[in-house]
Amino acid sequence: MTSREQLLATTFVDLADTLVADFDVIDFLHTLVSRSVELLDADAAGIMLADAHGGLHVMASSTEEARLLELYELQNNEGPCLDCFRSGRPVARDGLPAMRSSWPAFTQELQQLGFHSSHALPMRLREETIGALNLFRTEPGRLSEADLGIGQAMADVATVGLIQERAIAASELLATQLQTALNSRVQLEQAKGVLAQRTGLPMDQAFQLMRGYARSRSRRLSDVAAQIIDGLLDDDLLRKDRRTRPDTPPQA
Repeated sequence: MTSREQLLATTFVDLADTLVADFDVIDFLHTLVSRSVELLDADAAGIMLADAHGGLHVMASSTEEARLLELYELQNNEGPCLDCFRSGRPVARDGLPAMRSSWPAFTQELQQLGFHSSHALPMRLREETIGALNLFRTEPGRLSEADLGIGQAMADVATVGLIQERAIAASELLATQLQTALNSRVQLEQAKGVLAQRTGLPMDQAFQLMRGYARSRSRRLSDVAAQIIDGLLDDDLLRKDRRTRPDTPPQA
C-alpha cells in the first residue's frame, strides 16, 4: 500500500468516526479540507454548510485565500459552491472563459487570489444537501475523474457523519425537552398537593386556583408551582386573585 493509499484509508476512518462523546465538528471539517488538499490535485479547499434555515456559512478553509473566496461567493451570491448546494450536483467549468460566463465577478476574484480553476462537490445524502466542498487550483483545468471520485467519496462520508451527529444532537435535545416537561409535570402535581393541603380545597380546584393565578399574571405554571412549593405565594393572595382575575392564558 502506498503512502497515499494509507492516508486515504486513514482519512475515511477519521471521517467516519463521529460517534464519540467529544466530537468536535470544526476539527472534523478542518480534517476534510486539509486531507482534500493532501490527497487531491488541489491547492486549497473550503467547506460551506447550511444552517437550519438553509443559509450557507463558511465553516472551514485550508488557506486564508480559500476563506476569502468563499466569503466572496456568499456576499455576491455567485459562484460554483452556491450552484452546487442549490442543485445538489458537482459543479465545474472547462477553463476561465467558461467560468467567466457563469460567474464573472467570482472568476475575477478567483484570479486575483491566485487561483485558476474551481470545483464544488455536494455534501449530500439522498435528497438532503447540507453544504458543499470547494476545491481550488492554481493551475487551469479540471481535476481528474479519479480525484473527483475520491473527493466526492470523502464528502459523502463526511456528510453521513454530520447528519448522524445532527440526529444524535436532535435526539438529545428532544430527550432534554421531554425530561424538562416530565419534571415540570411532577412539580405541578407536587404544588397542587401542597396547595390543596394548605387551603383545604379538592385537588382539581387547587389546580384551577394555581392555574388561574398564572393566567392572570401571564406567568408560567411551572414558576408558580415552584413558588407554591417553596412557600413564597400567600394562599389568601391566590384566593383573592381567583375572584378578580381576567381570562388570559398562561405562558407555556
